Formats: sequence, structure tokens, C-alpha cells
Amino acid sequence: QVQLVESGGGLVQAGGSLRLSCAASGSIFSINRMGWYRQAPGNQRELVATITSGGSGGRTNYADSVKGRFTISRDNAKNTVYLQMNSLKPEDTAVYYCNAVTYPTMVNYWGQGTQVTVSS
Repeated sequence: QVQLVESGGGLVQAGGSLRLSCAASGSIFSINRMGWYRQAPGNQRELVATITSGGSGGRTNYADSVKGRFTISRDNAKNTVYLQMNSLKPEDTAVYYCNAVTYPTMVNYWGQGTQVTVSS
């Protein structure tokens, strides 16, 4: 089992920045990939960014809509993944969920979600 706890959401004006954190606990040795997804009202949950657990900082992947504005990173010593969000837009408003995928069982774990609201 893996537990994920997010923090860092809030209200920010367009053009501003926020940093989300996701602390993992439990069977962290089994985690192969972590990431952030978001869900706006009336929309499906969508991928924002992912990072693998490999060496050299891990391999990252971003949704086209956030490339150049968001950066995902991890601190292995703290078992924490971060999402630095810059140049925020009103369309970034959503509940952001932390995700972890284990290997080889390929089980998905989710955090409780944190609200990000960007005002225009």
C-alpha cells in the first residue's frame, strides 16, 4: 500500500505561481512512477506531468498545455514529488491529484486532491 498526501494548493492571480507537494509513504520501494493529474468541474481527469523513479533525476513527461510553465521534480530523500507551476492561467483551475504507480503490480494510488484556483 502507498499513501499520498498533497499540499500547496490555493488561490492565485493569473500569471502567479504555486508549488504543489506530494509526500509518499508506505511501500514506496514499489513506486515506479509518480505524477500529477487534474480535474476541472465537468471535465475528465487529465494528465499534467509524470516523473519516473529511475536514475539521473527520472524521466519526465508533460501535457502540452503546461509545457514550459510547469516543472515536476522529486526529492528521493523526502519521498516527495513537487509540481512547480508558473505563469498560471484561469484554465489551470482544477483539483490536482497526486498519483503513484507501482511496479510490477501496476497499481494506481491517488491522493485526496488539492484545489488550485487561478483568478483572472
